[in-house]
Amino acid sequence: MDVELDPTDHEILALLRQDARRTLSDIAGRVSLSIAAVKRRIDRMQESGVILGYTVQVDHAKLGWGIEAFTELRFAGTTNVAEIVQTTTAMPETQAVFTIAGDPDALIWLRVRDLAHLQERIDEIRRSHRVTGTKTLIVLDAWSRDQQNWPSR
Repeated sequence: MDVELDPTDHEILALLRQDARRTLSDIAGRVSLSIAAVKRRIDRMQESGVILGYTVQVDHAKLGWGIEAFTELRFAGTTNVAEIVQTTTAMPETQAVFTIAGDPDALIWLRVRDLAHLQERIDEIRRSHRVTGTKTLIVLDAWSRDQQNWPSR
């Protein structure tokens, strides 16, 4: 079921996406509402499931995990979706797995320390008896609507 949001709700969401620790007072001043009205709107968006939670953005490069890559995976024709997802989720380097229609069967987002580390993970994936092919793309830079404050690479 879709949730109806007005332009002010969208503006509040945009402000929270920029900084989830932003105060109610700051948001209220930016959207020209009272603090109580902003709190009610945020509470309503949380209760309806529009706002799922709050998170922190991490500069993974400063932690030694500065390389990101996407690897396309092709599987044997008899592989079911659950098996596709399970192929890489045990690896801590896997950030996300996307099963997709068409060719390839899945796309995985990996975060690694260096190119040798990436090669080790790709070799591990290829050893899976169900994987019939891979293609890896290394990320040079990134932008995301929800992550506009990512540190520049």
